[in-house]
Amino acid sequence: MFAVYILASKPNGTLYTGVTSDLLTRVRQHKAGTFDGFTKTYGVTRSVYREFHDYWESAFMREKRIKRWLRNWKIALIEADNPHWEDLAASWDHPEFRPDWGGITPPR
Repeated sequence: MFAVYILASKPNGTLYTGVTSDLLTRVRQHKAGTFDGFTKTYGVTRSVYREFHDYWESAFMREKRIKRWLRNWKIALIEADNPHWEDLAASWDHPEFRPDWGGITPPR
């Protein structure tokens, strides 16, 4: 399972869109500032949107599509699912952060 996600610096702040095969680890990396880059420079660490895909290709294409969107479209997408811009990663036990892999190790 693959995830497309959007991070924000604060409600209605700077946005970053990404794709990963391991959402939990990737969001933790962003929060820790593990890698130099956009999210570390602009403090973009609040996980405000995520969606899951069965195939890498569909997740990758969705990420590219969202990255081309106007800012107000991204905000509408976030607010449709998360109107208060809560940090979805605040509760790591949320079932959507631990998708059912059917007893197998998730792809990397």
